[in-house]
Amino acid sequence: MINWDEFDHIHVIKKLKEIIARWWNIDVYFADDRGNLKIIEKGVKKDYSNFVCNLLLQREDGYDSLGEFAKLVVTDLRKTQEKNLTKDWLPNFAASSFPIIIDNDFMGAVICAGYFRDGVTEGQKKELSKALAHFNLPHQEIDFAVNKVRSLTKDELAYFAELSDLVSQEISTLHKEIGLREERINELNKELGIRYKYDSMIGKSKPMQELYALLDKIKNSESTCLIQGENGTGKELIAKAIHYNSPRNDKIFVTQNCSAFNDNLLDSELFGHVKGSFTGAVKDKKGLFEVADGGTFFLDEIGDTSPSMQVKLLRVIQEGTFIPVGATEPRKVDVRIIAATNKDLKDMVEKGTFREDLYYRINVINITVPPLRERKEDIPLLCEHFLARCAQEKNIKPRILTKRALEKIFDYPWPGNIRELENEMERVTVLAGGESKITVDMLSARIREYGERSKVQGVRIQGKLRDALEELEREMIREGLKRTGWNKSRLAKELGISRAGLINKVEKYNLDKRKLAKKPNELG
Repeated sequence: MINWDEFDHIHVIKKLKEIIARWWNIDVYFADDRGNLKIIEKGVKKDYSNFVCNLLLQREDGYDSLGEFAKLVVTDLRKTQEKNLTKDWLPNFAASSFPIIIDNDFMGAVICAGYFRDGVTEGQKKELSKALAHFNLPHQEIDFAVNKVRSLTKDELAYFAELSDLVSQEISTLHKEIGLREERINELNKELGIRYKYDSMIGKSKPMQELYALLDKIKNSESTCLIQGENGTGKELIAKAIHYNSPRNDKIFVTQNCSAFNDNLLDSELFGHVKGSFTGAVKDKKGLFEVADGGTFFLDEIGDTSPSMQVKLLRVIQEGTFIPVGATEPRKVDVRIIAATNKDLKDMVEKGTFREDLYYRINVINITVPPLRERKEDIPLLCEHFLARCAQEKNIKPRILTKRALEKIFDYPWPGNIRELENEMERVTVLAGGESKITVDMLSARIREYGERSKVQGVRIQGKLRDALEELEREMIREGLKRTGWNKSRLAKELGISRAGLINKVEKYNLDKRKLAKKPNELG
């Protein structure tokens, strides 16, 4: 079943409707498979681009007239199975209608009204004026509205039909995508048995289920682990989960960010120093390796260590021995090492900036943390968790995200990952004040405006139609490639074209992945 309210807020559909309205003063309406009008409501005032539609739909009998026309259109579309049905709603006042087909099932129609066909006469315009007079509309307003109706040439009709048909195709594509996502989640529930948490980590997406499964496998291991992932993905939470589910869980967990100090200070921090070893060393100090003896030591941002520090780390990891600053005798410790980085250590090894022997020593068990944009199914769960925690801290009831606010949050790519989302939920809780719901206007500007910037913002509404259509086609293919992970077969199916045809268009618009990789702005 189609959720019509959600589809009317999809950016591509909104942009297509905007283009159709500005170029031809034609409004786009939706009807379900029984001909019932969707999204617009009887008696609710709303501004329409077409002046005739605007006059009629402010009145209940005008709304009823469009409703009757929609039922006729849907009946004809279902019978004839036409891809573009043109009928007159009122005398000489034309509308084009396009079926919404999902999995070979007729689900409704997109109705684009109203315009004059090419060659309309003054007499035909008067017939429309007479029909409008039956709705008890002021004659002056009728004359003004009829004179504003566009007369479309055959060439214009072809472009108009192509754009209008894209609306129905986009609805079909989005509905299929949501269906596939729900099927994927259901399969996940069946195969893995859904897990929403693992210690302090939260998520029910497939990447998180796979991560939980891996953590279960290694919890009794003493092997060194390397956690790789972007900033803000929760690498320290994973390190703690490994420690507190291991045989060392009753021992100490120590953490150190390797990028927080220069080499000399880090040396003293990790390995300690003896009295008098440098200015300010007024007494012996234990290093964190010694403090962590018997427990687990989490070395965050290990990719930021210098070559000389890497040598010392390799020795303590490999042999369990180290020498404090200023000391002469080595000391021995029993510490499990968990390292983490947001850098590509393998690439650093190839460039000679990270020791190969240390890389293989810390990378016995590799754990890759998925960024939030690859586990978007978890966003509602995480939002709920952070909002509840903020509410508990402030001793208030948890705030609730509206559907539109959650849609904006879902569309945003979250470069700062979980940390950024957590900060945003704290921010909107404060901004909500006494309001129980969090609306779109409360979200940060970067989140509110992301969809407007990143989708089809640049599509022109002036100039040649063919150029504008090509711009729109390029943006849809570009966004589709990113959304599907450059899966051309899947995208071709979504767009309703052949794979070979898609490949030709990718080459035509220079959307090859390797070329785009050299243009960061193109990747969004």
